[in-house]
Amino acid sequence: MPPKAASPRNLHVQVIEELGGLIVGGVLRPGDPLPGEARLAEQLAVSRTVLREALKVLAAKGLIETRQKTGMRVRDARFWNHLDANVLAWRCAAMPTEDFVDKLVEMRAIIEPAAAAAAARRRDPAQLAAIGEALEAMEEAQTLDDWAEADLRFHEAVLTATNNELLSSLFGVIETALGTFFVMSARTAKNFRYSLPHHRAVYEAIRRRRPNEATAAMQAMIADSRANMRKGKKTA
Repeated sequence: MPPKAASPRNLHVQVIEELGGLIVGGVLRPGDPLPGEARLAEQLAVSRTVLREALKVLAAKGLIETRQKTGMRVRDARFWNHLDANVLAWRCAAMPTEDFVDKLVEMRAIIEPAAAAAAARRRDPAQLAAIGEALEAMEEAQTLDDWAEADLRFHEAVLTATNNELLSSLFGVIETALGTFFVMSARTAKNFRYSLPHHRAVYEAIRRRRPNEATAAMQAMIADSRANMRKGKKTA
């Protein structure tokens, strides 16, 4: 049987992925013009209808703009929707720069200690159990991938235990970036389980309903992770 032709929907996603990755990865730089619609559709081997839909998505993410006379251009990074899941994924795929990692650490330092304190005040037994199960999975992890997956579950469970749907929904936005950060941090350590004591301290503070201790434990975890990455970079 001949291979199945890609559906318009799949082609639409492919165009978004290709152009978005080129822009966020720096191959297409701010101010760079995109070819005209007909030429670009031909280059990407898609219909102009598929291309238009993909360009609308990229424009909504703040990556491109269309102006009369000058046509389509890549927008400056300050206009990008940096918390968009796709933009974060493309940023991570392009190997996070030191600056991006620093900004991610800063975001974590603002959000996660406060979330840990809220979880210590508001968590219910089932939410505490979910944090504990993630911690147990981290303890039993045999590979870096297993560790990173369990680490993500731990932080998601802490945000869920805040019982603040705005905070818990934030995880879905930053999941890709956090996952990449956790893998990078663990990879630079001699033993990827090095941060287990910090995770246990966060869990114990939430279990004992001690918000100040939960805040301090999460702050220590984030600071230690960043210090470990800096140390790994110097010895690389």
